Amino acid sequence: MELFRGASILVTGGAGFIGSHLVDRLVGLGAKVRVLDNLSTGKKENLRDSWHQIDLVEGDIREIEACRAAVSGVTHVFHEAALGSVPRSMEHPDVTLDVNVRGTANVFTACRDAGVKRVVYASSSSVYGDSEKLPKKEGEEGRPLSPYALSKVMNEQLADVFGRCYGVEFIGLRYFNVYGPRQDPEGPYAAVVPRFCKAAAAGEPLLIYGDGDQSRDFTYVSDAVEANILAMTAGLTATGRVYNIAPGNRTTVKDLANVVLRAFGSSAGIRHESPRPGDIRHSQADSSAAREFLGFRASRDLASGIEALVPRSDREPLDMPPPVSSSPP
Repeated sequence: MELFRGASILVTGGAGFIGSHLVDRLVGLGAKVRVLDNLSTGKKENLRDSWHQIDLVEGDIREIEACRAAVSGVTHVFHEAALGSVPRSMEHPDVTLDVNVRGTANVFTACRDAGVKRVVYASSSSVYGDSEKLPKKEGEEGRPLSPYALSKVMNEQLADVFGRCYGVEFIGLRYFNVYGPRQDPEGPYAAVVPRFCKAAAAGEPLLIYGDGDQSRDFTYVSDAVEANILAMTAGLTATGRVYNIAPGNRTTVKDLANVVLRAFGSSAGIRHESPRPGDIRHSQADSSAAREFLGFRASRDLASGIEALVPRSDREPLDMPPPVSSSPP
């Protein structure tokens, strides 16, 4: 990992869930890390372990000058900043597209102008849309089913155009249902794993939208981070492409709920509500391209990943820093 030792690296969205884990990993590899985050969904406490070794720039990717300032002097960029959640995008499509598309165009433009060598950016399994083929394979995408999915399709198109027109190296990572410590369980747009864990810990029934037979390919956050590291160090033949990042397994939401209930020792059970618009029915990754070009293999299975999120009397949840104030520790 000599690339990172002493290198100047920017992580957009670095105070967020995946971004903060990536920041910690980069700091551990000896990189000089700058974080660009507007803290709308990211949190300073997510960066507690790396706070004194990073440069945090509070700014919005929708502002081109903020992007230019953040990119100045860096050689490699991880673009994680985005407004996530399919349900949120169904309710607020304008904001989702503004952040994810215009913001990404700003980041890519700033990278071009600053002479950044390579950009690794976050895409999403949602780009497969209404395609019913399983497992999902790059090049077999369907029509987007939500504004969020559309924004990620457009991000991939932006990377393709910028790569061909301006010579910047781009690699996109299509995350499949990433979960782990620091993932926010609060609010109407929370992802399913932290919602389930919060309910189980409180002894409340786990809420499933629909019948629970919909399936997902759940990816532990450390595997997503490792995919980013591999992508940034991969050879030139890996660039100009997008890759599925997932274990390649399929678990129903109902089975996930039972895994969580067992791990937390909860007998609260499950309750159902109507399906949410924009949600895909089934998702499972073919990760063979990521194995071939990046050397990626997921290392954490679902049961052990959920177990790592269970609070213990003799330890804190894996990698979870204790709460801190909104000011630097």
